[in-house]
Amino acid sequence: MSKVKESIDVDVPLHGVYNQWTQFEEFPRFMDGVEEVRQTDDRHCHWTTKVAGARREFDTEIVDQLPDQRISWRTVGGDVRQMGVVTFQRLDDSRTRVSLAMEFEPQGMVEKAGDMLGVLDRQVKGDLSRFKGFIEEQGRATGGWGGRLTPGDAGAPGGPAGRGDVPPREQPQARMTGEGAPPRPVDPDDMRHG
Repeated sequence: MSKVKESIDVDVPLHGVYNQWTQFEEFPRFMDGVEEVRQTDDRHCHWTTKVAGARREFDTEIVDQLPDQRISWRTVGGDVRQMGVVTFQRLDDSRTRVSLAMEFEPQGMVEKAGDMLGVLDRQVKGDLSRFKGFIEEQGRATGGWGGRLTPGDAGAPGGPAGRGDVPPREQPQARMTGEGAPPRPVDPDDMRHG
């Protein structure tokens, strides 16, 4: 497995930056090579990418999601093998650091050569830079989802994500904080990334 780690400081408050990142279906607006992300439930997404002429489709699962702190994921099917975590750190009232760490398995000669030449490192750095421009230009998130997903919940049914005209991951916030919502952990710092 190969690894990439990149960070960027964004001139938007923490909560807005985190909320925007939870809008996975918006990723094609700032991630190079991502053609479509379709969220199938609170925990799963189907991705279509095209990089260097190679189209790939794969599914991801959110392993751990702690609001305003981190989201970790892994692939669970398709043409790509990867896992990673994105973390969000408040720098001050108006600035946030976004850090992305990812492990992936290059497929074929082209991807292996690209990996040796640092192509993915540059792509991730460019994607983070485009994300910074996207959220700073808007000044606010296009949506948000404040639910908590833990590794122990992995594999639990998530239900449909889209409901009517509401963007995915908008309505689940109300569901997760309203009557019948699971209790929030007393100390989220004890719930470590698995």
